[in-house]
Amino acid sequence: MNLDELRIILLSERETGRLVHIPPDLFASAHRSLNDLYKELHACSDPFSDEAQVLIQRIHAMRETLSDLFHIRAEKILSLARTQEDGHYIDRDELKRLLPEEREMYDLIVQALGQARCRLLAETAHQPAVSAPPGGNEPCAPAAGAENATGTLSFVVSRVLQDVEPFMGVDGRIYDLRREDIVTLPARNADVLCERNIVLNINPGK
Repeated sequence: MNLDELRIILLSERETGRLVHIPPDLFASAHRSLNDLYKELHACSDPFSDEAQVLIQRIHAMRETLSDLFHIRAEKILSLARTQEDGHYIDRDELKRLLPEEREMYDLIVQALGQARCRLLAETAHQPAVSAPPGGNEPCAPAAGAENATGTLSFVVSRVLQDVEPFMGVDGRIYDLRREDIVTLPARNADVLCERNIVLNINPGK
Protein backbone atom coordinates (compact mmCIF):
# COMPACT_ATOMS: atom_id res chain seq x y z
CA MET A 1 0.00 0.00 0.00
CA ASN A 2 1.83 3.11 -1.22
CA LEU A 3 1.19 6.75 -0.39
CA ASP A 4 -0.77 7.52 -3.56
CA GLU A 5 -3.15 4.61 -2.92
CA LEU A 6 -3.65 5.75 0.67
CA ARG A 7 -4.42 9.31 -0.42
CA ILE A 8 -7.06 8.09 -2.88
CA ILE A 9 -8.75 6.05 -0.12
CA LEU A 10 -8.56 8.99 2.30
CA LEU A 11 -10.13 11.30 -0.29
CA SER A 12 -13.00 8.84 -0.82
CA GLU A 13 -13.51 8.58 2.95
CA ARG A 14 -13.63 12.37 3.29
CA GLU A 15 -16.11 12.84 0.45
CA THR A 16 -18.86 10.64 1.91
CA GLY A 17 -20.61 10.50 5.25
CA ARG A 18 -20.66 6.71 5.08
CA LEU A 19 -17.86 4.26 5.65
CA VAL A 20 -16.17 3.20 2.43
CA HIS A 21 -14.85 -0.27 1.73
CA ILE A 22 -11.12 -0.52 2.39
CA PRO A 23 -8.82 -3.54 1.96
CA PRO A 24 -8.82 -5.64 5.14
CA ASP A 25 -5.02 -5.51 5.27
CA LEU A 26 -4.75 -1.78 4.51
CA PHE A 27 -3.07 -0.74 7.76
CA ALA A 28 -0.80 -3.78 7.87
CA SER A 29 0.21 -3.24 4.25
CA ALA A 30 0.85 0.46 4.86
CA HIS A 31 3.06 -0.34 7.84
CA ARG A 32 5.07 -2.75 5.73
CA SER A 33 5.60 0.05 3.21
CA LEU A 34 6.64 2.36 6.04
CA ASN A 35 9.16 -0.18 7.27
CA ASP A 36 10.63 -0.38 3.78
CA LEU A 37 10.97 3.42 3.68
CA TYR A 38 12.69 3.42 7.06
CA LYS A 39 15.14 0.78 5.84
CA GLU A 40 15.94 2.90 2.78
CA LEU A 41 16.43 5.92 5.02
CA HIS A 42 18.78 4.07 7.36
CA ALA A 43 20.76 2.87 4.36
CA CYS A 44 21.46 6.43 3.21
CA SER A 45 25.08 7.31 3.84
CA ASP A 46 24.29 11.03 4.12
CA PRO A 47 21.25 11.76 6.33
CA PHE A 48 21.12 15.30 4.90
CA SER A 49 21.13 14.28 1.25
CA ASP A 50 18.24 15.02 -1.08
CA GLU A 51 17.45 11.31 -1.18
CA ALA A 52 17.17 11.15 2.60
CA GLN A 53 14.99 14.25 2.73
CA VAL A 54 12.61 12.81 0.14
CA LEU A 55 12.31 9.60 2.16
CA ILE A 56 11.64 11.56 5.36
CA GLN A 57 8.88 13.50 3.61
CA ARG A 58 7.30 10.31 2.31
CA ILE A 59 7.41 8.69 5.75
CA HIS A 60 5.83 11.76 7.35
CA ALA A 61 3.14 11.98 4.65
CA MET A 62 2.22 8.30 4.95
CA ARG A 63 1.99 8.45 8.74
CA GLU A 64 -0.19 11.58 8.55
CA THR A 65 -2.44 9.98 5.93
CA LEU A 66 -2.91 6.83 8.02
CA SER A 67 -3.71 8.92 11.10
CA ASP A 68 -6.25 11.04 9.19
CA LEU A 69 -7.90 7.91 7.78
CA PHE A 70 -8.21 6.37 11.24
CA HIS A 71 -9.72 9.52 12.78
CA ILE A 72 -12.26 10.03 10.00
CA ARG A 73 -13.42 6.42 10.20
CA ALA A 74 -13.47 6.54 14.01
CA GLU A 75 -15.83 9.55 13.88
CA LYS A 76 -18.15 7.66 11.54
CA ILE A 77 -18.04 4.58 13.77
CA LEU A 78 -18.89 6.71 16.82
CA SER A 79 -21.84 8.20 14.93
CA LEU A 80 -23.06 4.71 13.95
CA ALA A 81 -22.76 3.52 17.54
CA ARG A 82 -24.79 6.48 18.85
CA THR A 83 -27.42 5.87 16.18
CA GLN A 84 -27.77 2.18 17.08
CA GLU A 85 -27.83 2.81 20.84
CA ASP A 86 -30.56 5.44 20.30
CA GLY A 87 -32.60 2.77 18.55
CA HIS A 88 -32.59 4.34 15.09
CA TYR A 89 -32.14 2.53 11.80
CA ILE A 90 -28.61 1.78 10.66
CA ASP A 91 -27.52 0.26 7.38
CA ARG A 92 -26.15 -3.17 8.24
CA ASP A 93 -24.24 -3.23 4.97
CA GLU A 94 -22.21 -0.33 6.33
CA LEU A 95 -21.25 -2.40 9.38
CA LYS A 96 -19.85 -5.01 7.01
CA ARG A 97 -17.28 -2.42 5.89
CA LEU A 98 -15.71 -2.34 9.35
CA LEU A 99 -12.34 -3.93 9.87
CA PRO A 100 -12.29 -6.50 12.71
CA GLU A 101 -10.56 -4.02 15.02
CA GLU A 102 -13.10 -1.35 14.09
CA ARG A 103 -15.99 -3.74 14.75
CA GLU A 104 -14.60 -4.45 18.20
CA MET A 105 -14.39 -0.71 18.86
CA TYR A 106 -17.96 -0.23 17.61
CA ASP A 107 -19.35 -2.98 19.88
CA LEU A 108 -17.53 -1.58 22.92
CA ILE A 109 -18.90 1.92 22.27
CA VAL A 110 -22.48 0.67 21.89
CA GLN A 111 -22.13 -1.37 25.07
CA ALA A 112 -20.68 1.56 27.04
CA LEU A 113 -23.38 3.96 25.83
CA GLY A 114 -26.15 1.51 26.73
CA GLN A 115 -24.77 0.86 30.20
CA ALA A 116 -24.27 4.55 30.94
CA ARG A 117 -27.73 5.48 29.64
CA CYS A 118 -29.53 2.89 31.75
CA ARG A 119 -27.49 3.61 34.88
CA LEU A 120 -27.60 7.38 34.72
CA LEU A 121 -31.08 8.00 33.33
CA ALA A 122 -32.79 5.27 35.37
CA GLU A 123 -31.15 6.37 38.60
CA THR A 124 -31.95 10.06 38.16
CA ALA A 125 -35.48 9.89 36.76
CA HIS A 126 -38.66 9.62 38.85
CA GLN A 127 -39.98 6.99 36.43
CA PRO A 128 -37.94 4.02 35.15
CA ALA A 129 -35.77 5.23 32.31
CA VAL A 130 -36.15 3.39 29.07
CA SER A 131 -33.80 3.05 26.01
CA ALA A 132 -34.70 1.60 22.63
CA PRO A 133 -33.10 -1.64 21.52
CA PRO A 134 -31.15 -1.47 18.25
CA GLY A 135 -33.54 -1.35 15.33
CA GLY A 136 -36.56 -0.24 17.38
CA ASN A 137 -38.15 3.00 18.49
CA GLU A 138 -39.44 1.87 21.85
CA PRO A 139 -38.17 3.42 25.10
CA CYS A 140 -35.09 1.87 27.01
CA ALA A 141 -35.33 -0.95 29.46
CA PRO A 142 -35.12 0.11 33.12
CA ALA A 143 -31.73 -0.33 34.70
CA ALA A 144 -31.07 -3.23 37.04
CA GLY A 145 -33.14 -2.88 40.18
CA ALA A 146 -35.66 -0.42 38.72
CA GLU A 147 -39.31 -0.99 39.57
CA ASN A 148 -42.03 -1.33 36.97
CA ALA A 149 -45.40 -3.00 36.61
CA THR A 150 -43.87 -6.45 36.71
CA GLY A 151 -41.86 -5.84 39.87
CA THR A 152 -38.10 -5.54 40.31
CA LEU A 153 -36.25 -6.55 37.15
CA SER A 154 -32.59 -7.03 36.41
CA PHE A 155 -31.21 -6.27 32.98
CA VAL A 156 -28.23 -7.63 31.07
CA VAL A 157 -26.26 -6.22 28.15
CA SER A 158 -26.17 -8.95 25.49
CA ARG A 159 -24.74 -9.48 22.03
CA VAL A 160 -27.14 -11.11 19.58
CA LEU A 161 -25.63 -14.11 17.78
CA GLN A 162 -28.49 -14.76 15.35
CA ASP A 163 -31.69 -13.13 14.14
CA VAL A 164 -34.68 -13.64 16.44
CA GLU A 165 -38.39 -13.40 15.72
CA PRO A 166 -39.98 -10.47 17.62
CA PHE A 167 -40.98 -11.42 21.17
CA MET A 168 -42.39 -9.76 24.27
CA GLY A 169 -39.98 -9.55 27.18
CA VAL A 170 -40.97 -9.94 30.82
CA ASP A 171 -40.87 -6.14 31.00
CA GLY A 172 -43.73 -5.92 28.49
CA ARG A 173 -41.63 -4.57 25.64
CA ILE A 174 -41.44 -6.05 22.16
CA TYR A 175 -37.88 -7.00 21.14
CA ASP A 176 -36.90 -7.35 17.49
CA LEU A 177 -33.31 -8.57 17.57
CA ARG A 178 -30.89 -8.97 14.71
CA ARG A 179 -27.50 -10.66 14.57
CA GLU A 180 -24.65 -8.51 15.97
CA ASP A 181 -27.00 -6.14 17.83
CA ILE A 182 -25.84 -5.05 21.29
CA VAL A 183 -28.97 -4.73 23.43
CA THR A 184 -30.11 -4.46 27.05
CA LEU A 185 -32.47 -7.36 27.86
CA PRO A 186 -34.38 -8.43 30.98
CA ALA A 187 -32.14 -10.95 32.74
CA ARG A 188 -34.78 -13.69 32.62
CA ASN A 189 -35.14 -13.38 28.85
CA ALA A 190 -31.38 -13.03 28.38
CA ASP A 191 -30.73 -16.23 30.33
CA VAL A 192 -33.16 -18.23 28.21
CA LEU A 193 -31.74 -16.86 24.96
CA CYS A 194 -28.19 -17.47 26.20
CA GLU A 195 -29.01 -21.12 26.97
CA ARG A 196 -30.23 -21.47 23.39
CA ASN A 197 -27.04 -19.87 22.02
CA ILE A 198 -29.05 -16.98 20.59
CA VAL A 199 -27.32 -14.27 22.61
CA LEU A 200 -24.07 -13.90 24.50
CA ASN A 201 -24.49 -12.10 27.81
CA ILE A 202 -21.79 -9.50 28.21
CA ASN A 203 -22.41 -8.54 31.83
CA PRO A 204 -24.34 -10.32 34.58
CA GLY A 205 -27.67 -9.03 35.82
CA LYS A 206 -27.83 -7.52 39.29
